[in-house]
Amino acid sequence: MLKKVFFTMILTALLSSCGYDGHFRYPCQDPANWENAECKPPICTANGACPEDLVGQKEPEGTQNG
Repeated sequence: MLKKVFFTMILTALLSSCGYDGHFRYPCQDPANWENAECKPPICTANGACPEDLVGQKEPEGTQNG
């Protein structure tokens, strides 16, 4: 029983150390950068880095336009 608890604690510590670090892989994934020139067509279409390409939608979920 003690081995199982110890193994669970070690596994939890290892898995929690390789989690999300709060950074975006591409600058245009961050909603704060969506208004930058590099995140607007035609610049972003050349390398597929438009927010629509990276996120799937430009507006955050739960927002309504108009």
